[in-house]
Amino acid sequence: MATGSNEELMSTRGGDEAAAGQPQVVPINMYEAEQAVVLVAPLPGVMADDVTVVVEGRTATISADLRTRAVKDYLLHEWHYGPYERSVELPEGFGGPAEATFANGQLALRIERGGDGARRRVEITAKP
Repeated sequence: MATGSNEELMSTRGGDEAAAGQPQVVPINMYEAEQAVVLVAPLPGVMADDVTVVVEGRTATISADLRTRAVKDYLLHEWHYGPYERSVELPEGFGGPAEATFANGQLALRIERGGDGARRRVEITAKP
């Protein structure tokens, strides 16, 4: 059985931030599709209702919280509980209408070309 606190057992990749309650950085894959840019972000342990997506100008911000935190004496701890957050600058010309889906622990955000730069929250559709 492991001894020590969770903070001592966490890896250095995001563990210190998670232990301190600071948002962890969400890794993003971004690609251009026909007339839109698509961002895909893994959000392990998160429910669709706990995710917030905001698009403002050419910036997309994804944030999420976990409802519960598993307290264990981990031997290896690379998948951390706690808040997630990431802001991404979109390519020139994108910032139009957006839609988001959440399935299998991944968020997919599609943002079309155009837009007036106004701040708006994007509704997330949960897929089974």
